Amino acid sequence: MSYEMDELLDLVFEEDASDLHIQVGRPPTLRLHGEMVSVDGPDLTPSDTERLMQSITPESYIQSLKMEGSADFGFAFRDKSRFRVSVLKAKGSYGLVLRQIPNDFFALDQIGIPDKIRDLLYRPRGLVLVTGPTGSGKSTTLASMINYINERRSGHIITIEDPIEYYHDHKKCIVTQREVGVDVTTFSEAIRRALRQDPDVILVGEMRDLETIEAAISAAETGHLVFGTLHTNSAAKTIDRIVDAFPANMKEMIRTQLASSVVGVISQVLCKKIGGGRVAGLEIMVTTTSISALIRDNKTYRINSDIQTGAALGMITMDTHLLSLYNRGLITARECFEKSQEPEDMRKRLIDLGAELEDS
Repeated sequence: MSYEMDELLDLVFEEDASDLHIQVGRPPTLRLHGEMVSVDGPDLTPSDTERLMQSITPESYIQSLKMEGSADFGFAFRDKSRFRVSVLKAKGSYGLVLRQIPNDFFALDQIGIPDKIRDLLYRPRGLVLVTGPTGSGKSTTLASMINYINERRSGHIITIEDPIEYYHDHKKCIVTQREVGVDVTTFSEAIRRALRQDPDVILVGEMRDLETIEAAISAAETGHLVFGTLHTNSAAKTIDRIVDAFPANMKEMIRTQLASSVVGVISQVLCKKIGGGRVAGLEIMVTTTSISALIRDNKTYRINSDIQTGAALGMITMDTHLLSLYNRGLITARECFEKSQEPEDMRKRLIDLGAELEDS
C-alpha cells in the first residue's frame, strides 16, 4: 500500500491529533493526547517520504530545503484545518512534522484565562508575554486573545509570524498578518516597519534575538499593546531571560524599561487530561507597583511570592493551578507532580491529600 497525504491529513483531523510525523523506517505517526500512535501499515521508505513531502511543499521551499536542510511553512487543508509544516532532511532522507492548527478559536474561559486578565486586553500600551515549552499551546492562547480583541475593540492589529498559523478575518479591527521570510525579512525589521503602519496591537510570534526583544519593548513603551512569546516556564525566568539577552552595560536600562512596559506574563504547560485530551496548567502574573519594583531592583526571585498573594488580581502560581486541576479530577497526581515547578513541595502537598505517587 502507498500512503496519500490527503488521507493522512483527514485522519489527523478526524482523530483530533495535534501532530503528524512522517519519518523513514516507521509508519506515519500521530501525536494523540500527547502519546505517539502509528498508523496501521508498512514502514515509510525514502521514496515514500519524498513523494509525500513534494505533494504539499511549495517549490520555493523545496529550493530552501535542498540548500539549508529544512524549511517551515503553513498551509490550509481544504476548509477543515491549517497545518504548520516543518520539512527536514535526516540521514539523507526527507521527513516532515505537521502541527494541526484548528480553524476555530477558543474562548478565553475555555483555555482557563480568568476574567481579570481580560482587562489587560483593553490596555492601550504594554507588553503581554505568553511563555512555555514548545507544544504548550502558546500559539492557541495568543490567537484566542487576538480574536477576543478583534471582536470587541476597534483598531489595527499587526501579527508577525514564522509561519502564519491562525488566520484572522477583519472583524471590529483591521488585521494585517505578515510572514517572516515571505512578506518581511526579520521579526525586528517587521516591528520597526509596523510602527509606521498605525498599529494598536502588535503580535510578535517569537522573541528569539536581542534585536527583536529590543524592538518589541520599544513598541510597548511608545503606546502599543504588544504580545510576544518566549520558551521560559515562569514569570521570573521570563524577565531574567530577557535581561540576560542584553550586554552587561545595558541590563540596568532594560530592567527599568521592563518594569514599566511588562503588564502581564502567562506561563503554561499542557497536561494529559484524565479520560483523554489536554488541559493547560497556567501561571499568571499581572504587574503591580510591587512587581515593577522587583523587576527594576533585580529581585525577580521574589516575584513568585507576589503572585501567591495576588489572587484578587487574577494571579496564580503554576503549582497552585496544577493542584486545583488535580483536586477537580482533571489530571492525575503523577501528572501534577511531573509538571510542577517545585516538585519536592508538590510531592508533600499531594501526599497530604492522600495521593498515590507511584515510582516517584
